[in-house]
Amino acid sequence: MKVKMLSRNPDSYVRETKLDLQRVPRNYDPTLHPFEVPREYVRALNATKLERVFAKPFLASLDGHRDGVSCLAKHPKSLATVLSGACDGEVRIWNLTKRKCIHMIQAHEGFVRGICTRFCGTSFFTVGDDKTVKQWKMDGPGYGEEEEPLHTILGKTVYTGIDHHWKEAVFATCGQQVDIWDEQRSSPICSMTWGFDSISSVKFNPIETFLLGSCASDRNIVLYDMRQATPLKKVILDMRTNTICWNPMEAFIFTAANEDYNLYTFDMRALDTPVMVHMDHVSAVLDVDYSPTGKDFVSASFDKSIRIFPVDKSRSREVYHTKRMQHVICVKWTSDSKYIMCGSDEMNIRLWKANASEKLGVLTSREKAATDYNQRLKEKFQHHPHIKRISRHRHLPKSIYSQIQEQRVMKEARRRKELNRIKHSKPGSVQRVSEKKKRVVAVVK
Repeated sequence: MKVKMLSRNPDSYVRETKLDLQRVPRNYDPTLHPFEVPREYVRALNATKLERVFAKPFLASLDGHRDGVSCLAKHPKSLATVLSGACDGEVRIWNLTKRKCIHMIQAHEGFVRGICTRFCGTSFFTVGDDKTVKQWKMDGPGYGEEEEPLHTILGKTVYTGIDHHWKEAVFATCGQQVDIWDEQRSSPICSMTWGFDSISSVKFNPIETFLLGSCASDRNIVLYDMRQATPLKKVILDMRTNTICWNPMEAFIFTAANEDYNLYTFDMRALDTPVMVHMDHVSAVLDVDYSPTGKDFVSASFDKSIRIFPVDKSRSREVYHTKRMQHVICVKWTSDSKYIMCGSDEMNIRLWKANASEKLGVLTSREKAATDYNQRLKEKFQHHPHIKRISRHRHLPKSIYSQIQEQRVMKEARRRKELNRIKHSKPGSVQRVSEKKKRVVAVVK
């Protein structure tokens, strides 16, 4: 006699936990699930609301400086080590894990204008208002020894910025001109200039390491080739650029932080039109830094806030601010892409999460799966009006909110004036200029 039996493996429907919770089998036949989309929409809506509920980006404040923080630098080998320079000439080395200052140096008289670490992480360089470039040991002096720089270079003019080469023992300084230095020499290898105004920032390209860019107070951004020791191209904008930052994943892309409240992402192969104009700040943008993935960047502004922009979007996805935070002078994105640091006028360095609602610590496999599932749902329904409104909403300080409304009225008035001018002029006599091209005055090669 034959007996037919149903046999099921318990692993397919019993969860990994010891609570004997039953795993519900799922049939993926679409005809059996007519309410799948409404059910997923409700889940996406709940996930979006919970994301805003748990959005608490502020982590810690590193307090210790006695004057405004003027510059920040990351350690190339250690995620937990950060260097900061202040307006009173003091340099501090911080441990982010312990959230404590582990070393302090009185490096300069007056402002510390720039700080950068050597590519191997054994030492770092600082420049200040006392016309000197100094190299310091990262570890600090031994017991009973005095803190002395490894090397000191006395210049003729004030240096306003410094950046180290990503692979070689070479660094660049800027002031009246861009100087390229070898670490073993006390005179520059070469000096490059294009124009007569002071240069405020210089940055090496992380991919094409022989390229570097600078921005000067006569509103231009100049690109240099270190191999030929000559400037390559120059783009002149409507207002002054404070600093630039290269994309670590795309060699030809860089973003400029401008005084006209905007950031401009350029492709160096076609400088006549920016790739994207990023508009959300309501005051001058003072610093910018890319995430290691190259998909986002963070900007620091005089309007007492920092914003996170996707590279391909004109509007920010996050805005961070606190009641006590004043004008933000410098900002850095950590090398593990999880945290953001900013230094401001009121002597604090603040640590933020790059993803405001991300859960820190070790996640179980079920938590990871739930997070990924919710993220996919939010992406699927991101253009639905209700979900879009919830995910975009941010609370802003009253000063920023009122300035946004004021600028919106001014922008609308300018647009209306331009349309009226075209309407009442001879056909073809007034050309419409795109918003991207308006800001670029000239490109010189």
